Amino acid sequence: MHYSVMLSEAIKGLNIKDDGKYVDCTLGYAGHSSEILKRLKRGFLFAFDQDMEAIKYSEKKLSEISLNFKIIHSNFENMKEKLNEEGIDKVDGILFDLGLSSPQIDDASRGFSFMNEARLDMRMDKEAKKDAYMVVNNYSKEQLTEIFFKYGEEKLSSVIAKKIVDSRPINTTTELVEVIKSAVGANYFFKSHPEREIFQAIRIEVNDELKVLEKVLPDAIEMLNKGGRISVITFHSLEDRIVKQIFKKYSEIDPIFKGMPDIPDEYKPKIKLVNKKPILPSEEELKNNSRSKSAKLRIIERI
Repeated sequence: MHYSVMLSEAIKGLNIKDDGKYVDCTLGYAGHSSEILKRLKRGFLFAFDQDMEAIKYSEKKLSEISLNFKIIHSNFENMKEKLNEEGIDKVDGILFDLGLSSPQIDDASRGFSFMNEARLDMRMDKEAKKDAYMVVNNYSKEQLTEIFFKYGEEKLSSVIAKKIVDSRPINTTTELVEVIKSAVGANYFFKSHPEREIFQAIRIEVNDELKVLEKVLPDAIEMLNKGGRISVITFHSLEDRIVKQIFKKYSEIDPIFKGMPDIPDEYKPKIKLVNKKPILPSEEELKNNSRSKSAKLRIIERI
């Protein structure tokens, strides 16, 4: 079963108008998209996903609600150009839910989970060339150390990277977990669970997740109509930091012009923060879905 994290908070944050144009950049299994579509009478929804299984499922689910939608099979980093191709240059709201969907995690064959035996894969788009097997078996010790430290914030990154290089070829998720365990020792392994950080780091590298986020958020802000909103749900500190920094940059006056009476329009803030601090899941949601515990929601409005 797929559970949409902070569903009501994220949808409420979009402040949906029934004749507006909306974008769900992370369609998944259409949890958020369904709620957006239910609120649109004359409006329209565009939804992005790389995963054909999710698209097939969601196409059917959404068409039972309304036909005012189009699903685009693409990474959301291409949002601006793909919407331009549809004749759309401005929208009223954009949603990003940056978590993996439960069916992706639970489908052992996708190789996202360190708890299930599978070939090392981790691609969101099954047609992509780069997968986890390639990263684990072809990256140098230095490259692996860098991504484990940068994307996993794992303090024993270089020890784990060296062990991986010495243990190649590594074919499956469980083999990789064993290599990590032998690198750090059972005591550290069972106390700190470094496999979580290492799998997260490899997944981010395979799917270029943080670079994509850095590219798309400024595009998203530029595409908003006045009063339009963006809701972003993040699941780890690296994502949240990027979102926070970009939102801060676009919501403040360029320091050069602080205190000046006539600030040129292009240097005025483009957005305001709807919530200064991130919104966290409710107690009830945490009870129902443990996967939401690291989630944070940030919302901005175009001014």
